[in-house]
Amino acid sequence: MSNFVKEEVRNNVLWLTLCRTDKKNALTQDMYTALSAALQAAERDGKIAAVVLTGEGDSFTAGNDLHDFLAIEELDDSAPPFEFLYTLSRLSVPLVAGVNGLAIGIGTTILLHCDLVYAADDAVFALPFINLGLVPEAASSLLLPQACGHLRASELLLLGDNFNAQTALEYRLVNKVVARAELQDTLEQVADALAAKPHGGLRAAKKLIKQPAEPVADRIEREAKIFAKALSSEAARNAIAERLNRKK
Repeated sequence: MSNFVKEEVRNNVLWLTLCRTDKKNALTQDMYTALSAALQAAERDGKIAAVVLTGEGDSFTAGNDLHDFLAIEELDDSAPPFEFLYTLSRLSVPLVAGVNGLAIGIGTTILLHCDLVYAADDAVFALPFINLGLVPEAASSLLLPQACGHLRASELLLLGDNFNAQTALEYRLVNKVVARAELQDTLEQVADALAAKPHGGLRAAKKLIKQPAEPVADRIEREAKIFAKALSSEAARNAIAERLNRKK
């Protein structure tokens, strides 16, 4: 496990904080391994309502530590960065990101796998892969056009320029931009709101949202099966009973 990833569970929410501040929270293999392990543990723990990912100090993350990245002997599916990305893609627990300062490379593409993203007004984003002779990663060549359209995705991936929080909001990469001093409070409020929801329902809803495109009738059928199962759960029955009592 890495000393540069802090884990804390508060009110059934797992908080993951990148804390390699002297390197702008640049990610190493050990950090990827720690993040994967933490997310996999959260996935197995039905008590976890959500995960919040943020960065300590003046950055979310400056991306990959290039020296460490180049030291990977075999860059295949089993390498820590890719294990982390596969874990992200399979995660059913809602994932919230709080972005401050630098969000470079993976610092931006990771947001495409998050369910709620809040950025401080000082956040700086970039997808500089082309400038390094590299190609998009983390399925960003698929997910970014879905988020903001072909032309804007091409602008970000083919030019590789920095962009600010307002542009990220306009391009639908973040839910909301807040003052830097308000970011932590915003994350706390969102975390508390998620923690108050039925946890099984959150995970089931996220899985449905992330399903590939399909005919409308097929989606209705898929939802109906999951809806019927959810309706019989204790959490749903308690929530419905509470709502009915309030109306009385």
